[in-house]
Amino acid sequence: MAPDASGAIGVILLNMGGPDTLADVEPFLLELFSDRQIIRLGPFPFLQKFIARRIVKKRAPKSRETYRRIGGGSPQKRLTRAQGEALALALAPAGSFRVAMAMRYWPPRADEALCRMAAQGVRRLVALSLYPHYSVATGGSSLADLRRAVANSAESFEIVELGSWPTQPQYVQCLADDITAGLAGLTAGAKTALVYSAHSLPVKFIEEGDPYLDHLHATIAAVEAKTGVAGRLCFQSRSGPVRWLAPSTPDMLAVLASEGVEEVLMVPISFVSDHVETLYEVDILYREQAEALGMRLFRTPGLNDRAPFINALAALVLDSCRQQNWLVD
Repeated sequence: MAPDASGAIGVILLNMGGPDTLADVEPFLLELFSDRQIIRLGPFPFLQKFIARRIVKKRAPKSRETYRRIGGGSPQKRLTRAQGEALALALAPAGSFRVAMAMRYWPPRADEALCRMAAQGVRRLVALSLYPHYSVATGGSSLADLRRAVANSAESFEIVELGSWPTQPQYVQCLADDITAGLAGLTAGAKTALVYSAHSLPVKFIEEGDPYLDHLHATIAAVEAKTGVAGRLCFQSRSGPVRWLAPSTPDMLAVLASEGVEEVLMVPISFVSDHVETLYEVDILYREQAEALGMRLFRTPGLNDRAPFINALAALVLDSCRQQNWLVD
């Protein structure tokens, strides 16, 4: 396959972003809490930023300490860049592709990615969400942000959106292989449990039709069809006085301990790269909780830029390009 005569095809990896340094934590949180699409503060939109500032002032010290414990900042930009570089290499045999990233709440932003593509003469773009399971609060917000940037751009782009891919075969195989390897490493004869931990979401989103939970269940069903091992789903990273998806991951660990489980293999099911949710919440908080409850906790490794996962992303891009007739024999 090769690109048609219109030139190179661009791929923009969409992700959340995170603070690069401890000094970035407070402005990053303000960006996040100011987005009413994912966090609805107060009854009226004009109150959003005012309330966000007050919340962030209180949360920032604790968040800075969290990021300090994982190295002084989020590794997400570095890992997304590595994913992009690996993806570009994987796509190279199929033709001329350019890969950039666009973070939702921290540079580089969508408009920067578009400028980079325009400078390289790219007008056809694949917007690839790095959230396998669609939610208006995650991939939906990133796609909406990219659409705004396109509308405000002086250039004209043709874009195909890949907003979710919960059952992409190679992605599912990556998870299944990691689970199989992780279970094989547990102690023979110990009572064990497999747990899928996903980023939580306010229940209100699901009630309004958000497909996130359905997508999670679809991934898990596809994985378990391969592994033959049943796991339990729980939810992490929740905050605020609204009703969140349940059970929470800490509650799940307590239940497992009460059942006499000795070792837990945790799969961070909704994350495709390591960041604060895996490096701090799972590796530190939940591991310490498990130990206090008399259990040992292990987790499957981040997908990051490992070749099998990058091949899954490449397959998504190439399939979408073929469907658009952007690739010819």
